[in-house]
Amino acid sequence: MAHVLVTGIAGGLARRVAERLLARGDEVVGVDYREAPGAAGPGLERLTVRRASYNKTSIEDVFRHRRYDAVLHLGRVGNLKESVGKRFDLNVVGTQKIMNLCVAHGVRRLVVLSTFHIYGAHPSNHIPIFEDEPLRAGVEFPQIADAIQLDNMASTWVYRHPEVSTAVLRPTNVIGATLQNTMSRLLRWRRAPYVFGFNPMTQFVDEDDLAAAVLAAAGGDQAGVFNVAGPGALPWRTALRLVGARPYPVVPALARAYSFATAAAPPYLLRFLMYPCVISDAAFRKAFDWAPKVALGEALRRCVGGGAAGEGAAAAPRAT
Repeated sequence: MAHVLVTGIAGGLARRVAERLLARGDEVVGVDYREAPGAAGPGLERLTVRRASYNKTSIEDVFRHRRYDAVLHLGRVGNLKESVGKRFDLNVVGTQKIMNLCVAHGVRRLVVLSTFHIYGAHPSNHIPIFEDEPLRAGVEFPQIADAIQLDNMASTWVYRHPEVSTAVLRPTNVIGATLQNTMSRLLRWRRAPYVFGFNPMTQFVDEDDLAAAVLAAAGGDQAGVFNVAGPGALPWRTALRLVGARPYPVVPALARAYSFATAAAPPYLLRFLMYPCVISDAAFRKAFDWAPKVALGEALRRCVGGGAAGEGAAAAPRAT
């Protein structure tokens, strides 16, 4: 039996991971800076939930009262309703604090969830993108700067602190019925946007497959930075047709204004509707003997089956 700390427990992905840990008999503590009223439920009866900001002294108490074999830091804050300063404090200062506490308290395994968005969507991107590629996203879009800083810090940590075996995961677009991130919500719209003249290849990974990937990384001993992708890629407009959405065009010159007017997607994400960002996860599959089990079409159907957002403006973007 292992003792595991899971951050971001108010989110759907973290709860799915916790369910699987509990099902195999592990002791799990979930922590989040938000309230987590949905943490109690089938499969989560034995879950201990704590509320603590990752950058405050309250997170120290979470470590002080229990010894953990593994920490799964899934709580990256992508909600753009939060101020830039708060996202920096939670994502950058908070992640550094969590990593330091892992060293201080003898944690053996650390998994940090990043995002493939840090690569950026760019017309010069080749296919596929590997883990050692430059990170283009922060050049034009400060909204993603805290995510890049988190990733850079965690990637450096891997080699500076070998006493904590650390895996940094950069998943592609995560979609699922329990997720309220921007991509999942866009796919649920009855009328969904595309940028006129563009139809980039797009990847998705189902939330269950990503939960399995997190567990594979937690149970392994390979340290490093790893992309995580689903079973393939397909054009964006094809994805919209598969989920039954009616695509409607947004003129490129007005795309950014459209983004701010509707809150449909942050500006950096609109670039992913124009240019490809297709990653290779061959290194992760080999290191952890993992492969996605949910077919691409099934992943899209599952996501839409979670509920429709309608044609109005989506809620503010949340973590991917």
